[in-house]
Amino acid sequence: MVTLEDVAKQAGVSLATASRVLNGSTRQVGAALRARVEQAADELGYRANIAAQTLARGASNVIGIVVHDLTDPYFAALADGAMRAAATEGLLVMVGTTHRDPEQEIAYVATLHAQRVRAVLLVGSRVADPAVTGRLRDELARYQAGGGRAACVGQDLLGVDTVAPANRQGAAELARALAGLGHTKFAVLAGPPHLVTAADRCAGFAGALGELGLPAPQVIHGPFDRDGGYAAAQQVGDATCVFAVNDVMAVGALAACRERGIRVPEDVSVAGFDDIVTLRDHVPALTTVRLPLKDMGARALVLALNEDDPVVVEQVAGEVVLRESVRRMT
Repeated sequence: MVTLEDVAKQAGVSLATASRVLNGSTRQVGAALRARVEQAADELGYRANIAAQTLARGASNVIGIVVHDLTDPYFAALADGAMRAAATEGLLVMVGTTHRDPEQEIAYVATLHAQRVRAVLLVGSRVADPAVTGRLRDELARYQAGGGRAACVGQDLLGVDTVAPANRQGAAELARALAGLGHTKFAVLAGPPHLVTAADRCAGFAGALGELGLPAPQVIHGPFDRDGGYAAAQQVGDATCVFAVNDVMAVGALAACRERGIRVPEDVSVAGFDDIVTLRDHVPALTTVRLPLKDMGARALVLALNEDDPVVVEQVAGEVVLRESVRRMT
């Protein structure tokens, strides 16, 4: 059976362009490109899928958002931003959570494709497994070949429009700021080694310390959540400053310090990453790298609805915010 992917390859165009020509999209395609696609379809004997035409015409007013963990304030903020943006477009939203299972993420995309939602938004880090990432890319390509749209918040690894937080750069800037306060002995609560976001933040932080001529930090891996931060903090040695690769891990670290009678920041400084709004009133106030999470979610939704070629990747810089959880060394 001839697929839309076959036609796109024969015509030398993207799947999105082939879909617009053959599946009834209202978006305009240049005459030359249209002729190439139609000629390729004729040569291969391609027949358009009626269901795909319905999807491409935007008959569905449903958006699918797939996140790793809705109980994590990071994902809740991103999803909220996307949902508010969808509401302004008169769109309904279906939300699914994968509980950090890559197989579940792939299954969600396949299900949303079958339900002919208008667009799919994936929110969360990729895993360091090329085979799993490749399967997800293939599932997204099949969905897009049928006229669907997709975007993600995370790493640019899926071949779709992406809002990409600058994790390495933000962590490096934080390391330089903390070193500027006189800290030289660091520990990193690094999260899971297979999670690209966690690995990038750890690498950015450690790399900046190396550039400053400071000793390598103690790196402690564990779950990417509050309990992971709590457990990892209990393994910290003689560091004067602890960097948790996300805020919820930092909260776990603060709890562990409190239970052990370790004062923050008098005995040890603690920093996180993300600047979760619900944690800004925590005592002591948490030093972190701020990301505009709601804006990122909203922007990803806009990209998911945009049918223009080529694929767009928007880098989002973090901002170091120094608060009471760190102190200047004397």
